[in-house]
Amino acid sequence: MVIETEGGRFVAKLRGSGQGVSALVAEIIVAELAELLELAVPERALIELPSNVPTDDGNDELGDLLRFSVGTNLGFRFLEGAREPRPEELRTLEDEFVARVLWLDDLVVNPDRTAANPNILFWKGRPWLIDHGAALTFHYDWARVTQEAPAEPYDFTAHVFAGRMAALERVRASFADSITREALERATEVVPKSFLSTTSFESVDRVRAAYQAFLWQRVKVRRSWAKAGM
Repeated sequence: MVIETEGGRFVAKLRGSGQGVSALVAEIIVAELAELLELAVPERALIELPSNVPTDDGNDELGDLLRFSVGTNLGFRFLEGAREPRPEELRTLEDEFVARVLWLDDLVVNPDRTAANPNILFWKGRPWLIDHGAALTFHYDWARVTQEAPAEPYDFTAHVFAGRMAALERVRASFADSITREALERATEVVPKSFLSTTSFESVDRVRAAYQAFLWQRVKVRRSWAKAGM
């Protein structure tokens, strides 16, 4: 949904949609980490949706979505004129970019960057990453997260860049070293409290710590793999 704000046009991600606020949490954290890896993602902004938003659409589902989304939502800057890349354009992207995307998606357990749906746009002469709401799959059932879960390997089989794993292997160690515990703390600190207060944790601080711990363990495991030449 594209909306007009005082700051311009934004693509709104609403808390009342199917995946709820967990998808918004994933969008924020993954975008923060993507920028740390020097990958382009659209500018983010929090959007407050009042209870009296007018709509001329007679669709009851839209009305329900707006009612369930009253409060703080997430917006991404609308990339005017952006386009989806052709398959041959994806194949010619530089190894450095491809490696960064592979490493990011591995870290955040992102299942949604396939050949059929790469979630990459071309805008102003460069590729931009979009739509990370399906990432961080572990946070949909915290009770099932075990101590071993962060070490679980990522399945690259369906990834749009699955055929270019050699690019990742050459730089895996340097990327792992670029993600520090402090960086993970910053990535989770920008998530609004209202997005985290719906979890089963006793406090927002505890859920932030859980995200940080999971991702930090994942970084450390991948750092050890890189040093071991895996």
